[in-house]
Amino acid sequence: MSPILHFEQVGLRYGTGSETLSNLTFALTPGAFHIVAGPAGTGKTSLVRLATLAQRPSRGIVRLFGQDIVTLPREALPAIRRRIGAISQDFRLLPHLTAFENVALPLRIVGQEASAIHAAVDEMLDAVGLEARAGARPPTLSGGEQQRLAIARALVARPELIVADEPTGHLDPDSAARVTTLLDSHQRLGTTVLVVTRDPGLATRVPQALLARLGRGGIEDPSGLFRNPAAPRRAYR
Repeated sequence: MSPILHFEQVGLRYGTGSETLSNLTFALTPGAFHIVAGPAGTGKTSLVRLATLAQRPSRGIVRLFGQDIVTLPREALPAIRRRIGAISQDFRLLPHLTAFENVALPLRIVGQEASAIHAAVDEMLDAVGLEARAGARPPTLSGGEQQRLAIARALVARPELIVADEPTGHLDPDSAARVTTLLDSHQRLGTTVLVVTRDPGLATRVPQALLARLGRGGIEDPSGLFRNPAAPRRAYR
């Protein structure tokens, strides 16, 4: 089975400075839960930008859904982006829309019927604990509520790939557990999940996850790529 996302000797440089990411090579197993952990300054957000097509690499090959995104025409990118549920640290919510309208937006873009949109949005707001805040606008929500709303919007269209940058970073323990369970449930239904985080302990809360560490601009220990020591042995058969 071909990987959902494949990086081969990828480097990323901003301007004329040194490379933020160097010789990055890895592949995401379809339908698996992947965690890339690393401290601040190791290029985690840059990795997310590459994986969500917000940035093209300076060198190397990036294949997403079997397509080389480095050479792909710019007009073909939006259709591929719609297959990704991107969760960023800055939320990117539309402040003039209600919580309900923010979550509904991806479904409206693809032309779903109103009844299907209402059912899907209600279900997702309930899953992240924001059913009582459906009519609120983002500026009136706390940071944790905004993060949960951004997660609901990213997941409502049932994407083939979820890419999450510190999805539990602003959340209290109960909300973090709720979000982790939500991501876990999507993966168990067949969605490929990539979580990039400072917290390697997240892997202990998702025992089937495959864990890699990011350091000094690249993946550390390639021979152990996405091997989670907390996972049962049968996960690698």
